[in-house]
Amino acid sequence: MTAKKIVVVSAGLSTPSSTRQLADRLAADAVSVLAERGVAAEVQTFELRELAHDITNHLLLGFAPPKLEAALDAVASADGLIAVTPIFTTSYAGLFKSFVDVIDPQALTDLPVLLGATGGTPRHSLAIDYAMRPLFTYLHAVPVTTGVFAATGDWGGAEGDGVRSLPDRIYRGAKEFAELVERTDRSELVNDPFQLDRPMGHLIGGLAGE
Repeated sequence: MTAKKIVVVSAGLSTPSSTRQLADRLAADAVSVLAERGVAAEVQTFELRELAHDITNHLLLGFAPPKLEAALDAVASADGLIAVTPIFTTSYAGLFKSFVDVIDPQALTDLPVLLGATGGTPRHSLAIDYAMRPLFTYLHAVPVTTGVFAATGDWGGAEGDGVRSLPDRIYRGAKEFAELVERTDRSELVNDPFQLDRPMGHLIGGLAGE
């Protein structure tokens, strides 16, 4: 059986980044669950801060430089996507949204997605459901039920007020994601070069309408 391909996108801006840390832990648990079910998986991770200039140029010019092109191709051919962003002013980071904006609208069709986010306080956790989930649902992706939010205080690992600990939430989301990745087959979609062609028209048209 061909190994499942999981792509991880982290929109953290700092180094080290709690956003990247959450992304890595989600991926590790997903791979572990798949391995327990006899399914091999390979992970490819992209740090969006390293692609920031390329993303901006693509938005302005409709042209993806090689590094960004590789990231877009990886997402389009993935069996599952783990997308993690810091929460700024109650929503996802601008860099995160800009990356999603340059993905071909058809590339996420039927793609299992595990949503993760980081922020200073738990009150921002709802951003996964009112901001991130509708974004991916609109693009016909399949976000798993459990989104994982990590506040600054969660990294201690303790439980409080009946809330599951961060490791428990990571495992729960990763398990749902792994089970969906295992039974999802996007081979016909990703092998159709015409269906996943990335025309520049939608970008140029969008810019003209601004």
